[in-house]
Amino acid sequence: MQIITAGDLVYRLAVFVGITSSYDLQIVSKEEWGAMKPVEIDPMPNPVPYVIIHHSYIPPACNTSSECVEAMQWMQDFHMNTHGWNDIGYHFAVGGDGKAYEGRGWSAVGAHAPLYNNRSIGICIIGDWTTELPPIKQLNTVHNLINFGVESGYIRPEYILHGHRQVRSGTECPGDRLFEEIKSWPHFSNEVDVVSNKTGKKA
Repeated sequence: MQIITAGDLVYRLAVFVGITSSYDLQIVSKEEWGAMKPVEIDPMPNPVPYVIIHHSYIPPACNTSSECVEAMQWMQDFHMNTHGWNDIGYHFAVGGDGKAYEGRGWSAVGAHAPLYNNRSIGICIIGDWTTELPPIKQLNTVHNLINFGVESGYIRPEYILHGHRQVRSGTECPGDRLFEEIKSWPHFSNEVDVVSNKTGKKA
């Protein structure tokens, strides 16, 4: 029998209504952006101790909801049909329209950072942020999403935040300019407990 926590109820209500009561945060469900069904879902215990920030690089930045939906569908197709993963790799992605798009959600093992997939929330900021920053509303949504995760019991209050490049060698993600930005964010840490060199498939 599935146990529904209070946090699950808050999250599901937020997705159903489309906005949380505490933050200016709109969460677009997988059903709303037309996601394919995952091959398999591996449960992940909450709260998690890490948040990992990514950029998509490709697809590029999306500025309208229709563009962001297309970006989500492209990423899921690429991750599932090219990489052979169970689903889109990220737990959430954030678009230039200021909305958070549900990926694997709060409580499923991700496929975004080997050795951290089962103990982190991976958030992709859609776009290439090598030389410029995302729009402020896009960054604000990332902060609100993390805060909502903490408040709802999905992320530890004392969580540690990393950029993807810190936990996996050989990548420039989340882009030089965005990486410099997140260094100023609460809970960012230069102390990394493990870095993966793995390049194999991760479900």
